[in-house]
Amino acid sequence: MTGTVVVVGATVPLGRRVTNLLSARGYEVRVARPGSHDHTDVLAGATALVHLGMPVRPERGLDGTALAAPDEAATRRLLGAVGGAGVDTVVWLSSAMVYGAWPDNAVPLTETAPRRPNPGLRFAEERSDRDRQVLEWSDANPGVRVVVLRPAVTVDPDASGWLRRSPWSRTGMQADAVDPPSQFVHLDDLASAFVLAVGGPLVGPCNVAPDGWIPLERLRAIGGPKPRLHLPERAATVWARARWGLGLSGTPPAVLPYTMHPWVVANDRLRAAGWEPGHSNEEAFVEADDGGPFASMDPRRRQLVSLGVVGGLGLGLVAGVVAMVRRHVRGR
Repeated sequence: MTGTVVVVGATVPLGRRVTNLLSARGYEVRVARPGSHDHTDVLAGATALVHLGMPVRPERGLDGTALAAPDEAATRRLLGAVGGAGVDTVVWLSSAMVYGAWPDNAVPLTETAPRRPNPGLRFAEERSDRDRQVLEWSDANPGVRVVVLRPAVTVDPDASGWLRRSPWSRTGMQADAVDPPSQFVHLDDLASAFVLAVGGPLVGPCNVAPDGWIPLERLRAIGGPKPRLHLPERAATVWARARWGLGLSGTPPAVLPYTMHPWVVANDRLRAAGWEPGHSNEEAFVEADDGGPFASMDPRRRQLVSLGVVGGLGLGLVAGVVAMVRRHVRGR
C-alpha cells in the first residue's frame, strides 16, 4: 500500500477516473462528501488530499469538469483540517481560466503568468480566488506539498452534448475579426495528471494541456459544417446579454472574452515531471464532438462540406436582402 488518499468530488466522471487510477496504483482511497463542515474523521491517517470541487448539476461547468470551487469559508475549514490531520500532500483542481482571456496574453501562458480572470465571470473568479487561497496557505504551511492543477477546457467522449452546447464548440455566435487558438485536454489525461501529482515531485501551480493548441481554421476543419453567426464585438456582447436575460442561453455573457482572446497554456512543468498526454488537442476534441450527421466524415471531407454549407448560407442571406430591396422598390 502506497498511502491513503482522500478524494473530494469523486462522484463525477473526473472523480471516478481519479479514484480508479489511484486504486490501481495501490493507494487506499476514501471518498469525502463535498461541502462537509467536518473532514476530521475522513482525513485521520491519510497521506494525501485530492480536492476536485463541488459537483455541478445539471450543467458541467464552464471548463468541462462538472465541478465548481467551494467558497472561502469551506476551503479554510478543510485546509485547517488538513493541517491538523498531518496530511503531507494536497492536490487541488483549479482551471486555466484563472489567467483570463486578454489581447496581450502570451501564447502560451506559463505558470508565472498572473491570475487575472475576466471581470463578471463568476466561475473563473471563484476558481482564481480558491487558487490564490490554497497557494497562500501553502506558503504558510511549508511542511505540506501543495499542487494546484490548472487544466485547459476538459472534454469527455461520454459527454459530447456538453461540448456542442458550450462556448468552446465554435458554433452559433462569434464576434468578427477574432481567431483565438483553442486547447482541449481529455478527461483521462487530466485524471492521470492528478495521480502523478499525488506521487510527486510537483509543487505549486501546474498547467494541464496537450502539446500546442488548435488554430481556429484547423478547429473549423475538424469540427464539421456548423453555421456561425458573425457579429461585431459590441453587437455580440449585446446579443449574448439579451439571450442570457431572456433565459435562452445557459452560457453567461461574461464568457465572451474567452472566445475572443487567447488563453492557451504551456505544459512544460507537467511534462518535466513525467506526464505524457495520451491524446492531442485534435484527438480530444474529435472524440468528444458528436459531429452531428457528419460524424463519419474525415476532417478533410468535413472541411469541404463546411465550406459549401457556410457559402450556401451566405448566398441565401444575400438573396434575402436583394429580395427585400426589390419588394421595397416595387412598393414605392
